[in-house]
Amino acid sequence: MTDTVECDVLVVGSGAGGLSAAVAAAARGLSVIVAEKEPYVGGTTAVSGGFLWVPNNPVSRQDGIEDTAEAARTYLRHEAGNHFNAEAVDAFLEAGPQAVEFFHRETALQFEAASAFSDYHPTAPGGRSGGRSIKAQAYRAQGLGRELGRLRPPLPELTFVGLMIGSGPELKHFFNVTRSVASAAYVAGRLASHMRDLAFNGRGMLLTNGNALAARLFRSALDRGVQVWTEAPAIRLEKEGRAVRGAFVRHGGREVRVRTRRGVVLAAGGFPQDKERRRAMFPHDRDNSGHFSPAPAGNTGDGLRLGEGVGAAVEQGYPNAAAWVPVSRVPRKDGSHGVFPHFIDRAKPGLIAVRQDGRRFVNEANSYHDFIQALFAATPAGEPVRAFLVVDKPFLSRFGLGFVKPFPVPVGPHIRSGYLRTGLTVAELARNTGIDAKGLEETIAGWNADVASGEDRAFGKGSTAYNRFNGDPEFQPNPCLAPIAEGPFYAVEVVVGDLGTFAGLRSNGHAQVLDAEGEPVPGLYAAGNDMASIMGGNYPGGGITLGPALTFGWIAARHMAAAAQHDTAEKAPALTGSGR
Repeated sequence: MTDTVECDVLVVGSGAGGLSAAVAAAARGLSVIVAEKEPYVGGTTAVSGGFLWVPNNPVSRQDGIEDTAEAARTYLRHEAGNHFNAEAVDAFLEAGPQAVEFFHRETALQFEAASAFSDYHPTAPGGRSGGRSIKAQAYRAQGLGRELGRLRPPLPELTFVGLMIGSGPELKHFFNVTRSVASAAYVAGRLASHMRDLAFNGRGMLLTNGNALAARLFRSALDRGVQVWTEAPAIRLEKEGRAVRGAFVRHGGREVRVRTRRGVVLAAGGFPQDKERRRAMFPHDRDNSGHFSPAPAGNTGDGLRLGEGVGAAVEQGYPNAAAWVPVSRVPRKDGSHGVFPHFIDRAKPGLIAVRQDGRRFVNEANSYHDFIQALFAATPAGEPVRAFLVVDKPFLSRFGLGFVKPFPVPVGPHIRSGYLRTGLTVAELARNTGIDAKGLEETIAGWNADVASGEDRAFGKGSTAYNRFNGDPEFQPNPCLAPIAEGPFYAVEVVVGDLGTFAGLRSNGHAQVLDAEGEPVPGLYAAGNDMASIMGGNYPGGGITLGPALTFGWIAARHMAAAAQHDTAEKAPALTGSGR
C-alpha cells in the first residue's frame, strides 16, 4: 500500500533553483518537502564556480556599481536574438534584486560583490565591463553540523589536496605564490588551516565557490524547517484534471504519494547526463562519444520527463541546447576519468588553442561557450570536435594548465598519465600530439610576431574587458599575450563539455510550466536548468545559470504563496457573512 504525505510545496531537486524555491516558500509559511534523487544535496550548483548574474543587484550597488534594468534588458535582447522571452526576462530583471535582498537579509546565504567580473560581451548594446555578477561568501562547513555528510563535495579535479580555492583574489595568490611574499604568506596560511582541518575533521572545512552557495542554501532550508529527502527520486506526477496535485516519490525503500496543496517545482538539473536526449539535441554527440559533462551523474532529465508526462513542452529551438565549455579528461587512479572545465587558463598570456591542423580558430580568452561555438564552426563534418591548448615552459611554471598545477608542484605524473603532452621542440610536441608540425610552427611564429606588437591581429586576444579580467596585468601592454618560445613545450587536449543545459521546460514569468498551447499547467513550476533558459541559448555572463535559478525559485514561491493568500481571502467573507 502506498503511503501518503501532504505538504504545500514539493520541490524535485536540490540545486540553487530547488533550494531557492524551498527556502522562499517556507519563509512565506508554506510547508515544503525537497526530494533529491542523489545521496547528496546541492546538484550542479555544488560543483560550480558559484557566480550569480543578477543585473542591478543590491550587493553590487553597495559596491558602487550603477546599473539599470533597461540596460540589462537591452543586453539580453541582443544576446537572445529571436529567442528573446520578454515576459520571463522582465520578470527576472524585476525580481532578481528582490530575491538577492531577501536571501541576504533573511537567510544564511550571504553574498559578496564581484564588480570587476565583466559581462562576456561587454561591448554589445547594454553590456557592462563589470558589476552584474556576485557570489556567495565562503562558508565554514561546521555550520551544517551532522548534515555536512549530505552536501555534495566539489569536483576533485578543481581542488588541490582537497583544498577548495576561491575564485578571484584567492586564486591570484596561488598563481603568484613563488613571486610575491604576500601571496606566499597567504597560501601558507591557507594550507596550514587546511591541514588542521584534515587532521581534526578528515576533510577541508572552508567551503568556497558553488559549494559555499549550496551549503548556505542547504543551511537556510534546514533553518526554515524544510524536509530534505535524499535518495528520493520522483517517479511521476499526479494530476486532477489539468492541474498537478503532487507526485509519487521513492523514499526510504517505498513509494510515497506526496500530495501538494500549492504546487510542484521541477528543479532536477536539466539533462546533461541523459544520453538519449543528448543524441537528439547535441549535434556533436550523436553516438554518445563526443560529450563529457562534469555535472552530477543523476542529472538525467528527470524533470523534463516528469513535465512531458503531464503535457508540458520542452524548448526545441535554441541555437545551443547547453552552455558549452571546453573540458579535459583527467585520468584517475581507478582507471576512470574526471572532467576539468577550462574557465580561465585560456586567457593567460602565452597560451594558444589549435586544431589538429596546427591552426588557431578562436580568441582563446573569450568565454568558454564562445570558445566551443568557434570550435564547432572550425571542425569539418565527421571529425571529432577537439582542440589542443599549447604553452611553453614559463607558462606552465607560472600558471599551470588545466589540471596541472603551477611550479613547484611536479608535472611528471601528468606526463606519465598521458594527460599532459610534451616535446623539447615545437615539432616534437606536434609529433607527440598528432598535430600537423608545419601548421603549428607557422602558427607559433605568427603568434610571437604579434606578441611583440602587443596586438593579436588574427583573433584579438586581450581586446575586451572580459579577456583582460582573466589575463595577467603584469604582462603589458596586453595582459593576454606572451611569447611561446622556451621549451619544453606542452599541450592538453580539450573536448566538449557543458555547464548545464539550456533547453528546458517552457515557462512564463511566474515560473509556471507551459503546455504545448502555451497555457500554464496549474500547480507545476520549474526553476534552474529544468526551466528553458531566458538567455535563448546564448551565454551573456558569468552566472547566467545560477542567477536566474535563484530568482525563478523565489518567483515560484512568491506565486504559490500569493495563491494561498488569495484562497484564504476568498474564504474569509463567507465566514464573516455567515452570522456565526
